[in-house]
Amino acid sequence: MADIFDVIADATRRDLMQALLDQHLSATSGTGDISVSELVEKLGLSQPTVSKHLKVLRDHGLVSVREDGQHRYYSMDADPLETVEDWLIPFLSADFDDSANDGGSAAFAAWSGADVGDTLGRRIAEGSHQARTVIHDATDKLHDATEAVAEKLPDGVRRRLFRDR
Repeated sequence: MADIFDVIADATRRDLMQALLDQHLSATSGTGDISVSELVEKLGLSQPTVSKHLKVLRDHGLVSVREDGQHRYYSMDADPLETVEDWLIPFLSADFDDSANDGGSAAFAAWSGADVGDTLGRRIAEGSHQARTVIHDATDKLHDATEAVAEKLPDGVRRRLFRDR
């Protein structure tokens, strides 16, 4: 887990990730990817610097690369950031649990015009995290059950049903 934190700790890599995310969200390329030369121009960095940091991001699965002739096009892959999110969510929601039992300070904050967006955001993030965890666990159980049933099938039937195994 520490590896991913080391990767995103670097400001240049975070800038590259932001540029890749912006490109993905705008999807002006249709595929959401962007060339190294476009990243160099957008960030005002040297090509070797951009390439060095893209390699680190690629090695940790945060970006994917598509080659087209001599050009390389990069796109964001946020899946490894799930580790960071899973680690971070309990810290973001820790003070929310206390405020839920405080007898109305959240209502007072809303009435007084205080920003309660952080509290609401934390509640939504926690619910999203819990839902993903339940889905992930259910998928694992389904996979295990499928494996158990597949092991009991005759070899010929199993090969026809599960050709990729």
